[in-house]
Amino acid sequence: MKQVLLVFLGGGVGSVLRYLVTRFLNNPTTGVPYGTFLVNIIGSFLIGIILGLALKNEALNQNHTLLLATGFCGGFTTFSAFAYENHLFLKSGNLTLLFGYTIASIVVGLLAVFLGIYIVKQLNI
Repeated sequence: MKQVLLVFLGGGVGSVLRYLVTRFLNNPTTGVPYGTFLVNIIGSFLIGIILGLALKNEALNQNHTLLLATGFCGGFTTFSAFAYENHLFLKSGNLTLLFGYTIASIVVGLLAVFLGIYIVKQLNI
């Protein structure tokens, strides 16, 4: 039950923070979802750091990982909004934004995870 509560708490905080970021950064005029892109990249970077710390000398225990990676990062990032925004780009015929947003999200997201893990490996923790 403790583990479920940790995921619940982390997910709640992450979801509220995602809402605030996307509310202020998504641009309804141009339709460019800057906020969604940012939360997904930051979340990817954070999960790289969190899981890197969890693997390195067991700096984080399972409860920390559940709270931060599964809970917070799971609530903070959003694949469903990413998929819906791409649907809107496709529906509007804006293939440039569709492909640019999709490719940038995947490539930069993966690089952010790798960067997070790399940074943790360089630290003397």
